[in-house]
Amino acid sequence: MTQPDTVLDRRRAGLLLHPTSLPGPGSCGRLGPDAYWFVDFLRDAGFGVWQTLPLGPTHDGGSPYQSLSVHAGDPRLVSRALLVQWGWLPGLSPEAAEAAGDDVLGAAWDGFREHADAPARAEFDAFCEHNAHWLEDFALFQALRDVYEGKPWTQWPRGRRDRTPKALARVRRELADAVERIRFVQFLFRRQWRLLRAYANERGILLLGDLPIFASHDSAEVWAHRDYFALDDQGRPLTVAGVPPDYFSATGQLWGNPHYRWDVMQADGFRWWVERVAGQRELFDLIRIDHFRGFEAYWEVAADAPDATNGRWVKAPGEALFRTLRERLGPHLPLVAEDLGLITPEVEALRARFGFPGMKILQFAFDGSTDNPYLPHRHRENCVVYTGTHDNNTSLGWFEELTEERKYAVRDYLAHPSDPMPWPLVRWAFASVARLTVVPLQDVLGLDAAHRMNRPGTTEGNWTWRFGWDWFPQDVAQRMHHLIRIYGREPASG
Repeated sequence: MTQPDTVLDRRRAGLLLHPTSLPGPGSCGRLGPDAYWFVDFLRDAGFGVWQTLPLGPTHDGGSPYQSLSVHAGDPRLVSRALLVQWGWLPGLSPEAAEAAGDDVLGAAWDGFREHADAPARAEFDAFCEHNAHWLEDFALFQALRDVYEGKPWTQWPRGRRDRTPKALARVRRELADAVERIRFVQFLFRRQWRLLRAYANERGILLLGDLPIFASHDSAEVWAHRDYFALDDQGRPLTVAGVPPDYFSATGQLWGNPHYRWDVMQADGFRWWVERVAGQRELFDLIRIDHFRGFEAYWEVAADAPDATNGRWVKAPGEALFRTLRERLGPHLPLVAEDLGLITPEVEALRARFGFPGMKILQFAFDGSTDNPYLPHRHRENCVVYTGTHDNNTSLGWFEELTEERKYAVRDYLAHPSDPMPWPLVRWAFASVARLTVVPLQDVLGLDAAHRMNRPGTTEGNWTWRFGWDWFPQDVAQRMHHLIRIYGREPASG
């Protein structure tokens, strides 16, 4: 068997928080001062990993897992205060810039063209050149999407929908200014993220990202690379992705993403995937691959199905893909496999063959069976243990919804009857033999079900949760640092 990768080389503690959940005056959290203060909190509390959700630009529903691009960053995350600091928003205070609408990014483009120095201009040019393999298509896609007021690309005029050379040449002429501005906004995102990552790394904190297995149908990559996806001649999905009924939903989850034409991708040397994973490695130190089981076999549902109940499993070339990624990107891929859901021996064998760490969710552990693989005494070193993820209830909310009998069983196992929930669960997560423990911020703050990030199978009220700095108990950093220290998860010194 292939020797395991060394991505989990020592015991660490991580915290799960998407940047949109950071506080601040804007419509969502951003990569400005609050993000840096959050890194300082992580350092003071002894954490060594910050896990986020996918960072791409979202559709109206706000789901990070349905992005307009697998490469681009979310413009909402761009800190306006930093643009003022860089001199590209003259005449605005940081407070006024943060409170302004999205048009302020266009003003920053004007300010950049007028005030940027030669090194900044060279940095922008280098960014555009390095990322041209995806940036050109995304900028065209987003410019056209703005023209058509957010309509999916399948509803655009045929020439633009089908990317005929004549239509694209005309778009490049007519929308040149918009295309250049969109490139610039992506440059801002990457520049700010790079600076934040450097700040975190200097303080001993690794960034753990999230790579969804599927691309959104209404995305730049599906529009630009239709041959890689199972679509009809008008660009509509022939079948769509999802999962059968599970813990989260009695009718399964119907995601709606088009399936890959894996034979075409494999014949092309998986170039699309190599570029995608390489791009994520430029953003993160570690990468969680969402829905890992889909690389062994995926759930295929008819495009017009009302839910995901009826479908079929179709084999995928996961072994060939990961072998190629290792050959092209190096032997130690920094990947964590989200191996939840219906996991077969074949899926487990694929994960083990490449040594990828899997995941353990403590909220799944207490079904009454002592053989439950999520129970702490069943954990292994090469895995990541969570109290819960973005798809789960908060641990306090989860516990409050259990029956009295189940609550007793949980407390009996955790053996800390006097501590209020969720602290016994958090303590056991840190005590686990797993090399990495990740706890959502909601559990660190002891928040109830009203503060959960997502409810799978629903479309309303998700992805909008934000915290406030005044929610932090005065001793929370010290309390977390104590748990992290006694269970050997402190960041390495120096």
